[in-house]
Formats: sequence, structure tokens, C-alpha cells
Amino acid sequence: MQESVMQRMWNSAHLSGGNAAYVEELYELYLHDPNAVPEEWRTYFQKLPADGNPATDVSHSTVRDHFILLAKNQRRLQPVSAGSVSSEHEKKQVEVLRLIQAYRMRGHQASRLDPLGLWKRTSPADLSINHYGLTDADLDTTFRTGELFIGKDEATLREIHDALRSTYCGTIGSEFTHIVDSEQRKWFAQRLESVRGRPAFSPEVKGHLLERLTAAEGLEKYLGTKYPGTKRFGLEGGESLILLLDEIIQRCGSYGTKEIVIGMAHRGRLNVLVNTLGKNPRDLFDEFEGKQAQGLSSGDVKYHQGFSSNVMTAGGEVHLALAFNPSHLEIVSPVVEGSVRARQDRRKDADGDLVVPISIHGDAAFAGQGVVMETFQMSQTRGYKTGGTIHLVINNQVGFTTSRAEDARSTEYCTDVAKMIQAPILHVNGDDPEAVLFVTQLAVDYRMQFKRDVVIDLVCYRRRGHNEADEPSGTQPLMYQLIGKQRTTRELYADALIQSAVMDAGRVQAKVDEYRMALDNGQHVVKSLVKQPNEELFVDWRPYLGHTWTARHDTRFNLKTLQELSNRLLEIPEGFVVQRQVAKILEDRQKMGAGALPINWGFAETMAYATLLSEGHPVRITGQDVGRGTFSHRHAVLHNQKDAERYIALQNLYDGQPKFDLYDSYLSEEAVLAFEYGYATTTPNALVIWEAQFGDFANGAQVVFDQFISSGEHKWGRLCGLTMLLPHGYEGQGPEHSSARLERYLQLCAEHNMQVCVPTTPAQVYHMLRRQVIRPLRKPLVALTPKSLLRHKLAISTLEDLAEGSFQTVLGEVDALEAKKVTRLVLCSGKVYYDLLEKRRAEQRDDIAIVRIEQLYPFPEEDLTEALAPYKNLKHIVWCQEEPMNQGAWYCSQHHMRRVASAHKKELFLQYAGRDASAAPACGYASMHAEQQEKLLNDAFTV
Repeated sequence: MQESVMQRMWNSAHLSGGNAAYVEELYELYLHDPNAVPEEWRTYFQKLPADGNPATDVSHSTVRDHFILLAKNQRRLQPVSAGSVSSEHEKKQVEVLRLIQAYRMRGHQASRLDPLGLWKRTSPADLSINHYGLTDADLDTTFRTGELFIGKDEATLREIHDALRSTYCGTIGSEFTHIVDSEQRKWFAQRLESVRGRPAFSPEVKGHLLERLTAAEGLEKYLGTKYPGTKRFGLEGGESLILLLDEIIQRCGSYGTKEIVIGMAHRGRLNVLVNTLGKNPRDLFDEFEGKQAQGLSSGDVKYHQGFSSNVMTAGGEVHLALAFNPSHLEIVSPVVEGSVRARQDRRKDADGDLVVPISIHGDAAFAGQGVVMETFQMSQTRGYKTGGTIHLVINNQVGFTTSRAEDARSTEYCTDVAKMIQAPILHVNGDDPEAVLFVTQLAVDYRMQFKRDVVIDLVCYRRRGHNEADEPSGTQPLMYQLIGKQRTTRELYADALIQSAVMDAGRVQAKVDEYRMALDNGQHVVKSLVKQPNEELFVDWRPYLGHTWTARHDTRFNLKTLQELSNRLLEIPEGFVVQRQVAKILEDRQKMGAGALPINWGFAETMAYATLLSEGHPVRITGQDVGRGTFSHRHAVLHNQKDAERYIALQNLYDGQPKFDLYDSYLSEEAVLAFEYGYATTTPNALVIWEAQFGDFANGAQVVFDQFISSGEHKWGRLCGLTMLLPHGYEGQGPEHSSARLERYLQLCAEHNMQVCVPTTPAQVYHMLRRQVIRPLRKPLVALTPKSLLRHKLAISTLEDLAEGSFQTVLGEVDALEAKKVTRLVLCSGKVYYDLLEKRRAEQRDDIAIVRIEQLYPFPEEDLTEALAPYKNLKHIVWCQEEPMNQGAWYCSQHHMRRVASAHKKELFLQYAGRDASAAPACGYASMHAEQQEKLLNDAFTV
């Protein structure tokens, strides 16, 4: 880790152990008045943990530890002498303390947050001294300050009241008293009150703030002039976002952070790309002029594009990644969390110090999109936590054209949803850059110390309409009358700096001219950009690039090693008591591993994971019941019946094995699947699986399939090997527990973008899962997995099938039929195969062959042609499915089957056997189900 600025200060001669007394005195001064010490020391002292231990990333001597600990504990309070105050005074003292608490709780409701002054809010009555029986006559009376952090133990009521109003009713509105943990509440109170909500910043810092605002405004003006009326979803009115992001990156870097992943929607995205991540303006101009990116079949609009770069901070080089994002606004948030968790896992960053997520939201979407709540809910769970996310809300007070609060939400603030996880919320007026800087510092320090989410609500406005081609005054006339008169944030701040003699008008204009010249020359405008980034910060995707589609890959595995792994999976810690039915499953698996019992689905699937782990591939599986499996087939997690301790044998195969992560998720589909997509796009060498409790439930995550899984590669060049296991099959359980909606995934298929498989044997799922990782091709896999087949007497395999077999896209006839007698061929996929097989055997028909299509996309026309080849006397070819005609594979796949059939024999006409078209996926009555099932089987043999 590179030496930080403060570490160099510690190690310099004049700040060595011999001068500890000087630093102790400096720290005492900081405790009394943080603004009285130099800014670099204030920044350092702010990062000290609450317990007084020095920052963990700096190695200090015992002497240094001693004086910091001493200073931390030397908040010398001068006791008030006994009898020095009257009983009446004591009553008023209590009311003063209540007043202090009221400001902490409700001061934000009297703060000046709206740059436009549109908010009509009445100051709460309990912020008035009169509410507590205090009057102007008490203003000069001295009271104890209690835990009010203003650097003195006693102060007049006037001083106390002024300090409270300055701290809590200025351009910052803080909400932290809803936090249950008292340490966190005290931390916020101390940080805010000690500087009265406004720390003193040096002229250099103020100059930097103006430079960032100049860049933010400069890019928007340049684009507006060069490409008038073109959509860009500009940042005008919210330019403070750029200085805010800059401070997050730099401050995280000072903590030793190595990677930051950012998710955001379209508002201000182009500005962030150029002014924060360092995208070359010339490349952006090319996009405005319609030049096509190479290697992408579809591409995407410029304000959905991602980017990555490296910047230098005081703590060293930091890798920045801006996630690609569709127009579904908040859906990128859990994708970012997944990408961050993958990076943290790779770095063994269990605390989340090295990789930090930033989510940038719009106010209307933050309040309205359910995935926001789902993402917050995952923030502290074992399987999904990332050590806290820094949330930024670009609050331009309009959602498309909805601006009335009573229409936009049912809460006071758009950020109130964050209170569900007790996240602190810092509202700030976007036209006060120094306040923005301060709350940013607070947010970063809080996240790094407490490892929890924090929200910055950047209250600003939208100078243009929803986009630059929109006329906003048609729907917001009063707001845009004010905006038309509103000076920009940069202009206001520049004037303030000129008036305070920090900068003259010439220097202000020079910054504008310098930035404009850089854009004219197409130069990078991020000065901290690293031109030759450290490759150790990247994942190497090169082995997975440039591969064309192939279904074939060698997934064999040594039989002896396979059996050894099977035996290790059955080794249970001494004294571990397994539940009775689970013990029977383990007993059967022991027999399967010895070859004494046919292999079932649970054994084969588990062995796929074990063999991949033994070959160096991490495995991650999440879903609502993945430990046991919804249908009790997996039991990868064992539970001790004595003390409820858990044991996962797949995590204990051998020392130094890759990670095997298995988490039962909370009850979410959308956010969890998006998380796993983000994880998989960041971890190409791992098998990453999401399993739906029932395949039907995946419809709650349809936006993830539509916008990321099926199209991410073709829009953005983003490879992803995510596997989705969707239980599917018609067993008479009604409309909601039958169909995984196969038709939806087939409709999304084109250009070899993903795989849709319906495996029907244990060996098939074993080789399908192994193929997904061992083959260097990285494509999403949608696997429709069984329910009743998990224990079907015919759905079995052998050890040799696992050791020597491979995944077959088409499974031909299994019975010894005489090919020349076969006049009817039934094609099918999934569970219905076994119903057809049992019916044919019961009827002793030798004129019907049954062929299974195990991979429906990419459709295996060549393999199907090979399976049909022996049957020269075919008169009928039928597709049989359990789903209704308007669902399942019929509409999406029949043209493939017709092409193969006509090539085999010109007069063959593909016919359909299945349920009639239906608005629902399945019927809800057992008798009706049985009747329909019998009919479709009969149709397959007679139609």
C-alpha cells in the first residue's frame, strides 16, 4: 500500500516521537474547535475511530498511540459547583437539552435546501425556544451544553441556539437520529456540531471546487453549442455532482481503496464520463456524430455507456468503473453491488475497504422504483453485503414531468425509503459547493468507519426539460420562470470567491478558457488520470474473448477422482447429528459413489460443483432455498440437529480450494438476479448460479433478463456466464407453479446471445454445468430444471456417464426399436418425455420413436438431423409439449424443426400435440390437469 500523506507527516523528523506533545496539543485544539487546526490535520483527526485507536492503515509507534489515546480521553469537563444554580434553572436546563435534541431530530425541516426557493415549509414549533418555556430573557443565561459538541461545557442560550441553527438549519439538512446505534448518532452529532455544519476550507480547496464546477458547466455549454437540441440528459442545475464524485474518489483513495464501481442512470452521465472518469471528449463527440462502435451488433445510446479508468489519489492508484445501464433507471444498483462483491471476494476484502460502490439515483426513481428497497434490504445480508454503499440522489425535483410532491411520493423526502435500514441521510443545497464538499466527507468517513449505507440528497434543479428537446414550461411554468432567472452554481460560487478575495475575476475566467481550449483540442480533462494503469487492478478477460459458438467441449472427469470427491462430501464432523431423512439421502449417495445405486439428480449436480472446485473454479449459488433445494434434492448445507450449526461439505474438499459460496437469499428475484449478473460479469472463471424457487417466480426479474442477460453483450460488449436454474414442469400444481415461461426466453434469443437448455437426466445436468465453465465461451445459460424428475425412477444415470460422457444437445431413442418399423417420430423436451416413454412401453408400440431436444437455443439442427437419420419410413413427425400452444417452445422453435423434417423427407409435415392456447400457464384443478395431460399424450401418438 502506498504511503499516505499523513503517514509521511508522521514519519517526518519534526513529527517523530520526540514531538508527540506538540501533536497532542494540536489534537486537543481540534477537539475544542476543528476549524482551528490546519485542514490536513483536521482531515486526519476526523478519520480516527471513535475508540481512539489510530487509523488502521498507518503504522504508529507506541508513543504515538499513547498521546492519541490520551488526547481522545482528555475532554476535560469543568464541573458546575453544587448549589450554583437554582431549581428553576435546573428545570430550564432540562428544556435546553430537549431543545438540542429537537434540532438534531427536526432541524432539517427548517434548513435551506432548495436552490429555487420553491419549497414551502413551516419551521417546526419545537425548534423555537418558546416551545420549551424559554424566553428572550434567558438568552444570556449560561447553561450546561451536555453532549452538544461546540467545544465548551457551558454556554449562553444564545450561543447554544445560534450553534444549533447554524449546524442544522443552514444549507445542510441531516437525518441521523433514526439510527438505533448510539455510537453512530453521537458520531454524526460530533462531526456536524463541532464545525457548526460548515468547516473552514483553504483557498486551494476552494479553487479546486471552482475548477470542478467550471468543468461540469463547461462541458454542458460546449455540447449545447456544438449539438443544439440533441438529447444528452445534461447535468445543468446539478453541476455539484462532479465535485462531489471527485471528493468521494480522492477521500476513498486516502483510506487505501483500490477500486470504485459507480452505477447511475442517464442524467449527467456524459458529464461524469468526461469529467470524472476521463473519457476522451473526442470519443464523446464521435458518438454525438453517430459513428458506430466496432464489434457490437446493436450498440447503445451514448448516455447508457459504461467506462473504466484509473486515477491517482493521495493514497495511490484507484480503478474506476462506471457500469453500463439501460433506461430502467434503478436496476443498475444491484448490478453494481454484485460487481463490487465479486471484486471484494477476489481481493479477499471481507470488510469492504478496498472496493467501494457508489449508486447515483434520480429523486423520482429513488422514491418510486421497488428495486431500490430490494437493494437496500440486501446491504447487510451475508450473501450480498459490500461494506456499505454511498448513495447520491440527483434531486432535480421533477420526475419526467411530475413535480408535485403529492403525486411523486407519499413521504416528505424522496430519500425516506433509506430509513428502512437506518441509513443516515444528508440533504444538501446543490448551490452551496462547500456544504456539498462537507457532507461528502462525512458520508465517506461514515461508510469507511461503520461499513453501512449512507445517502446524500443533492437538492438541485433541471435547467432544461427531461431532455434537451423537451420544453419544460408547458408542465412546470412557475418552476421554469425561476430557473430562467437562476444564476448557475459556478457563477454564484465564483462571485463568492471574488468577494472574499480568494480569487480574482481574471483567474476565474482563465479556468473557463482553459477548459474550453481542452475540449476544442479533444484533450483529456481529468488531471489525475493515470495514462498507464496498473494491470493488477483488472480482471483478465482475454482467455474468454473471440470464441465462436460451439456446443462441444470435453467435460469428462477421472472416475477414481470422482469417487474420491464423492467420499469427501460424505465426511461429516464428529458429533454432527443429521436429520433422519437427510441421513437417508447421504446413505444413498454413498451407494451411488460406489456404483451400487443409480445416480440421481442431486448426486450428479453436487458432483459437478465438486469437480469444478477440484479444477480450480470458484462456485457461487444463491436463491431462496438453494441450500436444501426447493424440492429437497440438493442438501448441500447440513444442519446439526443438536445445536443448529451448519456444515457445507463443498467448502471442505481440500485445503486452499476455491471459494464455494452458497446463500439462501432473501425473498427477492429482481435485485438478487441483477446482483448475480453483476457478479458473473466480473468473475469469468467462476460458475455463478441463481436458482428460482419455482421457475415461474423469475418473472419478477424480467427486466434483468430483458435489459442485461439477453442483450448486454450485443449492446455493450459485456460477456456474462451466469447460469439460471428455473424449475419447470406440469404436475398439476396450478398456474403459478408449473411453467417457467420457456417461451419468454426463447423469444429473447438471437445471434447466439444465450443458451436455453432443458436437461432430463442427471448426467445431462452434470455435463451442462461443467461445460458452462470449462468451455471458454461466456454466454448466459437458462436451464429449465425438473421438479418431479428429481426422484423419477427412469431419470437416472451411471458413474460412467459422468466420467466419460458429455452434454448432448439431442438425446435419441433409448429403447431397442427396429428403425425400419418406425413410422412416427415424437419430438419433445423436458418431463413430458418420461410420460411419453411410459405410455409407449405400456402400449408396446414399436412404431413410435421419441427424441428429446435438450438444448432449444442455439437450436441443434445438425444433431437433430443425425437423430432422425435412421428412420427412413417416417410418415408423421410430432412436437409434443405440456405447455399451451401459445407458450412453451412451439412458436419459437417450430421453424427449426420443420427445416430438419423437410430435409429428412420432403413430405413430412410437423404437427402439434399439446394443450390448447391459454391465457394462463396451467389449469388450477387436478382433474382438469389429468384430463389435459392424457389428451396431449394421446394426440402425440395419433394426431
